[in-house]
Amino acid sequence: MQYGAAAEQAWYMPAAAVVSAAAEETAAERVERLASESAVVVFSVSSCCMCHAVKRLFCGMGVHPAVHELDLDPRGRDLERALACLVSGGDAAAAPPPVVPVVFIGGRLVGAMDRVMAAHINGSLVPLLKEAGALWL
Repeated sequence: MQYGAAAEQAWYMPAAAVVSAAAEETAAERVERLASESAVVVFSVSSCCMCHAVKRLFCGMGVHPAVHELDLDPRGRDLERALACLVSGGDAAAAPPPVVPVVFIGGRLVGAMDRVMAAHINGSLVPLLKEAGALWL
């Protein structure tokens, strides 16, 4: 059986298509995709004490969030800028410096550390977690 050059090239095309599709995904699209893949998603920096505190809060509640460490991601800077735009309300010109941690629950933006802690203190965090399926108590 003779395959020829076209068949040999087809063997390599799917890998190129995957790389091309990943390269075409913008940082905002990637944030949206990652945020929707788990009930609780935390965008973090591994050396940030506030990020550590939020992760410990969730783990202490029995919630195990998907954590994306931006300093370990090759596209982390782009993701930080996209997150800053989301936290600031979408205005790229008024975007604050990158704010981590940024938390999504049920695919919806909760916000940075201050919003998560405020929700925890006022009692609205547990219902959000239950609604997202991250907590069953």
